[in-house]
Amino acid sequence: MTDRHVPAWDATYDVVVVGSGAGAMTAALRAFDQGLSVLIVEKSSVYGGTSAVSGGGIWIPCNDQIAGLGGNDSYDEAITYLRDVVGEDFDPQRIDAYLENGPRMVAWLAQHAQTHFHAVPRYPDYYPDRKGGKPGYRTMEPAAFDASRLGAHFDELRAPSPATLIGGRIAMTQIEAHTILTKQRGWLRLTARLMLRYATDFSWRRRTSRDRRLTLGNALIASLRAALAQRGIELWLDTPMHSLHTDGARVDGLMVERAGRPFGIRARRAVVLACGGFEANQAMREQYLPKPTRAEWSAAPPINTGDGIRAGLALGAGVALMDFVWGVPTVHVPGEEKQRGLFVERSAPRCVMVNGLGRRFVNESAPYPDVIHAMYADHAQTKANVPAWMIFDAEYRKRYPCGVLLPGSVQPDSKIPDGWLDTVIYRAPTLAELAAKIGVDADGLARTVAQMNGYAAAGVDPEFGKGGNVFDRYYGDSSSKPNPCLGPIERAPFYALRLDPGEIGTKGGLRTDAHARVLRPDESVIEGLYAIGNTSAAVMGKTYPGPGSTIGPAMTFGFVAANHIAAACAETETVGLQDTA
Repeated sequence: MTDRHVPAWDATYDVVVVGSGAGAMTAALRAFDQGLSVLIVEKSSVYGGTSAVSGGGIWIPCNDQIAGLGGNDSYDEAITYLRDVVGEDFDPQRIDAYLENGPRMVAWLAQHAQTHFHAVPRYPDYYPDRKGGKPGYRTMEPAAFDASRLGAHFDELRAPSPATLIGGRIAMTQIEAHTILTKQRGWLRLTARLMLRYATDFSWRRRTSRDRRLTLGNALIASLRAALAQRGIELWLDTPMHSLHTDGARVDGLMVERAGRPFGIRARRAVVLACGGFEANQAMREQYLPKPTRAEWSAAPPINTGDGIRAGLALGAGVALMDFVWGVPTVHVPGEEKQRGLFVERSAPRCVMVNGLGRRFVNESAPYPDVIHAMYADHAQTKANVPAWMIFDAEYRKRYPCGVLLPGSVQPDSKIPDGWLDTVIYRAPTLAELAAKIGVDADGLARTVAQMNGYAAAGVDPEFGKGGNVFDRYYGDSSSKPNPCLGPIERAPFYALRLDPGEIGTKGGLRTDAHARVLRPDESVIEGLYAIGNTSAAVMGKTYPGPGSTIGPAMTFGFVAANHIAAACAETETVGLQDTA
């Protein structure tokens, strides 16, 4: 994927950014505001990448809202926490660049791009009991955004995941979703208000069924897109990258396809690769990821095929963490382009996750990458954990969403779509009959459920500790006592969902330094080439410190990359002036 023989450039810019997610747009905005000409190229017909379908949160320790919300944080606490959680993959220079520039990036976007975030006081780090961990404040969610501000650009915005919307239509912020899902005080009134607002937005309903009020990843991308438009920064859709070009000393451009023909774009200063990981590339999955692995298990849009990683490899770049993913258990929904991740449902009471032997193997409320690690570790021993199964009873079905369906109080079994029963969601009058339907050992399942019922009565899970920390309890049911994550599985009928080992993105990618420059295996820099987001190896290593640990680094290192490119330009111009003198 390299090209040394471009006879003539069709277009020239200082910086070309490949990809249109939050990191890509942040890099473009920052570079433009420092006097550089910028182009974004996106291979899809819609913009926003995986960021657009995400929760849109960013994990920013020491952000400037913490103190005003009554919390506290410090660099020492953040670095202690990350050193402990990230472990052997801890890169002090990259981590320091992240902690230093994350708050600066947030402040700059608020002031110059009107892209605003709100710190979430009660959203804990994923390992809040580790030294330096916090019960909230470090995660920030984007402010809601009025879609009408985008004008015609709204039609090109990648639609949000239906799983993040009430009834697949109505948007919620993270805080609103938490209130509703955990049945906090006022949740019914809040739900009714959101539904009424949507239903009475008559002028917007005449245009589209999509909500005017954008939240989560859609709000973040829309806000950044509006800032791009205000500056006149070009974003070319349907423009896949085919290869990078080098003059022998540095990357100086790329070849794309535009309007059905090859098109050469010169990048006078740099190319920034921000085009995602390789979760949609089955060949790369087979080469790098634990087996079995399937692209259709992914919760990410089927657009990330490793283009940037392969282009970097062709130039001799090093890679790291290629066998790890930002994992999450996923469920198949007929007719949707990707599977749905089970992010919150696992924390509710009256459910249990089991392998094919009917045995429990993980704390159901654990951070979602830990669940995937546990699935593969158990599968290596038992050969019975891909897929796994989530088992729950009729009371769970009535009260809580279950991946593919709304709570039964809103969407009863009579409203389950035709063909879904016993293919998407399984139901039986007894646990033994349910086990037979899904191919799980009935005796093992019966023993596991009996154990869980005992744990529920005691309020303590001595086996895996479900509900034992503030993160586990975040999405538990506040009305379930004594443990919001534990409840008896006893009321017929019983249900099951198949859980595949999916992901929201791959973790492995091009090795980069603290400036986001791409490195060769010998640590030397490939001049003119930067990589951020899932195109780069995750700064967080194999783990996931807190909500927003994917987009937060992507945006921060987009900001860092633009700063470094601009500084290098200024230095070159200064040297040129000195030489002239």
